[in-house]
Amino acid sequence: MAARARSSHFSRRALLKSGALTVAFALSGQRVELFAQGASRAPRTLDPNQVDAFLAVNGDGTVTVFCGKVDLGQGLRIAVRQMAAEELGIGVDKLKYVEGDTAITPNQGRTSGSSGIQRGGVQIRHAAATARKALIELAAQRLNVNPDDLITLDGKVRPKAGGSGIGFPDLIGERRFDLKIDPQAPLKDPATYSIVGEPLPRPDVPAKCTGSHIYVHDFTVPGMLHARVIRPPAIGARLVSVDESSIDDLGAKVVRIKDFLAVVTDDEWTAVRAARGLRAQWSEWSGLPEQDKLAATLRTDPNITDEVLVKRGTPGSPLPEGAKTVAASYFWPMQSHASLGPSCAVADVRADGATIWTASQGTHGNRTTFARFLGLPPEKVRLIYLDGSGCYGMNGHEDAAADAAIVSRAVGRPVRVQWSREDEHGWDPKGPPQLLDISGAVGGGRILDWRTEMWLPQATRGLPNIPLLGPEAAGLDQVRGLNAGLISQNGDPPYAADRVEVLVHWLKDAPLRPAPLRSPGKPANIFAVESFMDELAAVAGIDPVEFRLRGLNDPRGIEVIKRTAALMQWQSRPSPGPGKEASIAHGRGMAYVHYKHDETYVAMGMDVAVEQASGKIKVERVACAHDCGQIINPDGVRAQIEGCILQTLSRVLKEEVKFDRSRVLSVDWSSYPILTFAEAPKLDIELINRRTEPPLGVGEAACTPVGAALANAVYDATGVRLRTIPFTSERVRAAYGKSS
Repeated sequence: MAARARSSHFSRRALLKSGALTVAFALSGQRVELFAQGASRAPRTLDPNQVDAFLAVNGDGTVTVFCGKVDLGQGLRIAVRQMAAEELGIGVDKLKYVEGDTAITPNQGRTSGSSGIQRGGVQIRHAAATARKALIELAAQRLNVNPDDLITLDGKVRPKAGGSGIGFPDLIGERRFDLKIDPQAPLKDPATYSIVGEPLPRPDVPAKCTGSHIYVHDFTVPGMLHARVIRPPAIGARLVSVDESSIDDLGAKVVRIKDFLAVVTDDEWTAVRAARGLRAQWSEWSGLPEQDKLAATLRTDPNITDEVLVKRGTPGSPLPEGAKTVAASYFWPMQSHASLGPSCAVADVRADGATIWTASQGTHGNRTTFARFLGLPPEKVRLIYLDGSGCYGMNGHEDAAADAAIVSRAVGRPVRVQWSREDEHGWDPKGPPQLLDISGAVGGGRILDWRTEMWLPQATRGLPNIPLLGPEAAGLDQVRGLNAGLISQNGDPPYAADRVEVLVHWLKDAPLRPAPLRSPGKPANIFAVESFMDELAAVAGIDPVEFRLRGLNDPRGIEVIKRTAALMQWQSRPSPGPGKEASIAHGRGMAYVHYKHDETYVAMGMDVAVEQASGKIKVERVACAHDCGQIINPDGVRAQIEGCILQTLSRVLKEEVKFDRSRVLSVDWSSYPILTFAEAPKLDIELINRRTEPPLGVGEAACTPVGAALANAVYDATGVRLRTIPFTSERVRAAYGKSS
């Protein structure tokens, strides 16, 4: 069976001949264009319960897969193809692929929470299995044989015993399947897989390497104008006045709607100059807290609602003689998505409808949001996904799209909005600050007591999207509130303990507009939980790996820890190690997570060197054992794990949003530095492929143990415990001062 992926190149003429509705998407550098639908094919359904929402058999023997999830760089374009091709019995090279277009793909929910494969892909897998069963039954009727005697192979239904087959187009013709997805439709035996589990290449990479891939930044439509939005000098400032004559020489049009201010021109550079030159007066505002008192501000916030998330064991029981107690506070700061390319979007809004080209991870959900503030029926609003600069959460993509839509409606023409670097760093929604206090007791080599207290912003229930900047400034209708994602998960240990309690202090607000940032909340929570595990192991005088294994009874968790320890050639001993007085101290650290307590298993170890005089940390090697159940594409999984590790190392070592009482100050790469190529460590990754288990998420889990593995390695090297992110040289030196 053919297994190599190919970029989709197909003409209008060929598509009309085949009678199928297909979109030539920006996988190979070509522009997005919706082709006409053959007259003989019934209108497409977008009902996610129907096979036809996901699959269409074309007259040329190809099959089009319609996916509501989008590929942000995580490799869905090949992995979902592999899942569909395997179940259908057709080569990957015969599959065309459409993603994230609200007009022609079903709503599978936002591409978030590592759900692309484990929910979106599995849904398409079941659709393909249902379609395969139907095709076999059609062929059995035509051949007058038992369906059990037939298989699908290379796009045909064939007798198992051999012989010629009937092609999919000859069986289904121009008709729809008209079938509900059958969750009981038999899936293929993983032992027979020839496509799933193979490291097939991503179809988008060649064009990205040659510079011919079309990102949203490159996309144009006829008659398109260019706009820049002018943000206030302070976050809560109001627009007092505008001197439009200040840019008369540039011929730019000024768009003002309440506090929303933009300039529109025929070309981008003129828009940049006009935005810089336009004189506007804004009110003053200074409502942000003091940065150096942020943790204390969270702790003493008067608008707190308490909720007990976990309570196990008997509270208040006396500790046995010889038990040792520990208490510590951990802090994770606000961080930006810091996308390498600033956000961009194109919108064409008319009185009778709107089309928005966007890099949003949630095109379907955002259709309702955009329809609301534009005052249009949802069915008249179409969002089409195009690649942008990666974000893994929610950066400025949706905001830029809203900006473009507002300006396009005002001028009656298609409009492209490109954010600047200062826009992106200064105004993208932030990962929120998180404060955790953990106290506990250990005795007899086991955990006796564990209590976690968390200070977190509380998400507004039912919020379809985080409030967008443009509609807020323009006074347009949108649902207001907070949404930073599911940030309270993994606040309790996965290990056995006599008593466990997790209490969250929900904050009514956040200092800066929050949004989900890769693995929302869990890097901070696991940083605290797994650091505290090492602190308990240290006071108990037990090797950190041994201490973890004593408290685990999940065989998959035990296996990833043991495999990581083997990768590191771990020698059993308590921390810190013997060389903490050296000028360059070396240490090792370990951390473990069972993601959300019901998804992927990850154990991570690090070897580090700490230069004591400067406080500089060098991560020399990262070892990781990773169990995400069934692996669809091992190259894709490995790439995601590598990205998780490197991005989170950057967050742990360097990243922190700086602000004064009025605005964000870290608005460039000097004031918001990220990890460099020279600082990237050696990565040793071991994948555990459980072919008969459900596939789980890969895009987030390996982020979460990074901070703790690094903190534990630094402690092992130096005897100094780091509890505040990021681990800058200044913080390391300060920690030395406190411990001396």
